[in-house]
Amino acid sequence: SGFKVKKITVKPGGSLSKQYHHHRSEHWVVISGEALVETDGKEKVLKADESTFILKEQTHRLSNNTDDPLEIIEVQVGKYLGEDDIIRIEDKYGRQTA
Repeated sequence: SGFKVKKITVKPGGSLSKQYHHHRSEHWVVISGEALVETDGKEKVLKADESTFILKEQTHRLSNNTDDPLEIIEVQVGKYLGEDDIIRIEDKYGRQTA
């Protein structure tokens, strides 16, 4: 209760939607590959064994601009962890945005 752990793989050239959450924060740990992390319009690159913390309601996106798969562990923390708490701002896969 109060947390969820996911392993996420991002294919080369892929990205998650630009989004935020009302009810949860997230901690991302890079397992392999290289992550381009955007938070509130600022970008940073994370490599294996590096991590970042995404605050509740902070705009964020995870991208893989390399030729190798990117694998991260995502730990979600909050009172509500439902998938309907994803507020998408931009999505290149045609999913509904805010």
